Amino acid sequence: MDTGRKAIKALAREAALLPQEELLEAKKGQAELTIGIPAETSLQEKRVALVPEAVALLAAHGHQVLVETQAGAYAQFSDNDYSEAGARIVYDKSQVFQASIVLKVEPPSLEEVAMMGMRQTLISALQLSVQNEGLLEALSAKKTTAIAWDFVQNENGIQPLVRAMGEIAGNTAILIAGELMASEQGMGNMLGGVSGVRPSEVVILGAGTVGEFAARSALGLGATVKVFDNSVHRLIRLQNAVGQRLWTSTLQPSVLEEALKSADVAIGAVRGSGSRAPMLVSEPMVAGMRERSIVVDVSIDQGGVFETSRLTSHERSTFIECGVIHYCVPNIPSRVSRTASKAMSNLAAPLLLGLAADGGLVPSIKERNLMATGVYMFNGTLTHEELAVDRGMPWKPLDLLTAAL
Repeated sequence: MDTGRKAIKALAREAALLPQEELLEAKKGQAELTIGIPAETSLQEKRVALVPEAVALLAAHGHQVLVETQAGAYAQFSDNDYSEAGARIVYDKSQVFQASIVLKVEPPSLEEVAMMGMRQTLISALQLSVQNEGLLEALSAKKTTAIAWDFVQNENGIQPLVRAMGEIAGNTAILIAGELMASEQGMGNMLGGVSGVRPSEVVILGAGTVGEFAARSALGLGATVKVFDNSVHRLIRLQNAVGQRLWTSTLQPSVLEEALKSADVAIGAVRGSGSRAPMLVSEPMVAGMRERSIVVDVSIDQGGVFETSRLTSHERSTFIECGVIHYCVPNIPSRVSRTASKAMSNLAAPLLLGLAADGGLVPSIKERNLMATGVYMFNGTLTHEELAVDRGMPWKPLDLLTAAL
């Protein structure tokens, strides 16, 4: 008997010397989230709201993620990728829309809203220009709390997702222009320049994020860049951002027309303050451009800044008007869906983890965290004054609605 006790004590002492797992105390008030990721059904939308790496991060923190089958197929993420990351693959679309938080890229369709239950949280883009008529009313009837990607702002007033998609759109617009210039449809020229050959001229309308990254890409390829914007402050900021002196001008029609005459590529990257982008380039100005030059109208989702622009698709992306090749596909980031999906996940995962750490949506809103800046509807009531006025719907301040909770 004594021999047995001694052996047990020896084993206990030996075990005490072995490395032990650190046990972390669970944070009090931590909310457990159930997140639904449906497959996107909007035309030409190939992105997915969360990539497998982000799903694994959420699952490791104890949250449940439901992913509709083939939701990531266009971004080259398989059901197996999501399953191994800890997601539950769902084959019935309506099940995904029963999750407490529905996470989408595009606004939901009316059919998708019909699948939702009462008092759920929807996180998606708002995109008024392509939104279904009656969508806000349908969400209001479901007492939905809705958060818009395109409203979320950090403490510096920067919209992180809008900026990320703008970076992608600006870079990709130049790559598209380069492909078109080198194709049989174009003039067989290389975008940029080599020793002894005149460099390509790129005119960029707009000095925001899209314009900045279009300028960076064009300069990197060796092109001559001219940037137009009505804000001198944005022009100065862009020059400081790219780290070199650029040809810049305010939007004066005669100066713009002269610049377009010698341009090989023109990029439309101006966002309107309302639902419509300003029309900056008339048809006669387009007709004065070089034969087989390229127009990439990134602003086409707001109507476009070129009078000759009209919507095209990823499948039939170009047309020729006035001898100029036009690329007018909305949602350019969807063309590089895998990169764009990862950029979205970089924002979405920390937002969701922060929401859970705060104890849920209402505590997070009261703490005025990043998520609160994107709320435009709370329990079915609009909280965004401009949006309510535009749609003729009543609204109340978010602080008032959450004060009694």
